[in-house]
Amino acid sequence: MTGRAAVLLGQDGVSRCSWAGEDPEYQRYHDEEWGRPLHGDRPLYEKLTLEGFQAGLSWITILRRRPTFRTAFHDFDFERIAEYDEADVERLMADPGIIRNRAKVLAAISNARVTRELVRSEPGALDRLLWGFAPAARGRVLTSWSEVPAETPESKTASRELKRLGYRFVGPTTVYALMQSSGMVDDHLAGCWRAEA
Repeated sequence: MTGRAAVLLGQDGVSRCSWAGEDPEYQRYHDEEWGRPLHGDRPLYEKLTLEGFQAGLSWITILRRRPTFRTAFHDFDFERIAEYDEADVERLMADPGIIRNRAKVLAAISNARVTRELVRSEPGALDRLLWGFAPAARGRVLTSWSEVPAETPESKTASRELKRLGYRFVGPTTVYALMQSSGMVDDHLAGCWRAEA
């Protein structure tokens, strides 16, 4: 994202981080979700799953398909997904509304099983685990895309721990994207209305 404008003034008169562009769904996501604290085992499992599916693709591709993902994956109910069998895998692989990548589908199911075990005796365990890696607030607003990291020491440490627990598609860049989207870090840039909010 280096070399591009930090913020753009939208046709609606609102200054946003430039990645939101003029796409109404991207703008809504920027304004209402990205960088806002998100808690709960199920919502964080959903984010973790979608970030894994996003690897190698643009986020808008995932965002536009999120309603279909939610339907296909039973609203990301990890207890239910943990019970998926080969018939479910084939059902998902035949669904044109999601990203039909077998490795990512299998990872979503495997990660649901890990999450189920993690929270079985301790509801909220995934939430506490992930938020336990949230870095201290920077104390300043970033001013350019060159300041936004792809990964951090915290995302690397979180990635290692998630992998140790058995999670898949949780590299440090994917984990940092999760931190951004779930508000563990605030990477809205100076001049964006959200950075000023």
